[in-house]
Amino acid sequence: MFVDLAHEKFQRAELGVFTKRFTDDCMGHRCAMHATGSEKLDACCQHGCDVDLWEQHAILSHADDIRRVLRADAPARWFHDEQEVDADARSGAYVRTVVHDGGCVFLAHDRRGCAIHRAGLERGWDFRVVKPGVCQLFPLTFTSDAIVISDDFDDYSCGHLTSAPTLYRVARASLGHVLGESLVAAMDAAEAAVTPRALPVVY
Repeated sequence: MFVDLAHEKFQRAELGVFTKRFTDDCMGHRCAMHATGSEKLDACCQHGCDVDLWEQHAILSHADDIRRVLRADAPARWFHDEQEVDADARSGAYVRTVVHDGGCVFLAHDRRGCAIHRAGLERGWDFRVVKPGVCQLFPLTFTSDAIVISDDFDDYSCGHLTSAPTLYRVARASLGHVLGESLVAAMDAAEAAVTPRALPVVY
């Protein structure tokens, strides 16, 4: 089910964006696979991620700072060579990060979380203009006209916390940065309309 959005590009959002819940303390949460209960820290990063070509360029422009954070055994090659054409990507195509030691290559350092994020904080540049948008938005993502929940959201324990904030509340600031503040305004209005008495739902 979807909720209508008054936005020039994204006309709808999945209803669960406003009703399902997600941890607001990603680094403090002890990630586990929901089906088995087995601990898997940084579980959402275990398969690597899609990186728009302009994001790849931004990452490589900060390569020295990022490399300082990575372990010595991290691969020198961070991205697969194959490019996937995607009309929803800002540049029209993306590449995928290499997986190393059971997770995205950018997890190959001495603490939890993303090396791009950490390098930005430690070296004084804005990680938000370098870290891939798909990572910043998780557990949300988007199609050509809709804001939706990532396919693997239910796989992880962080998506099964009944007292946590909603997905939208957790991802709201990232949505504004990655996709624009006009989307946040439209999402705020949709969030306010999602009540048991009046629910603007389309199929």
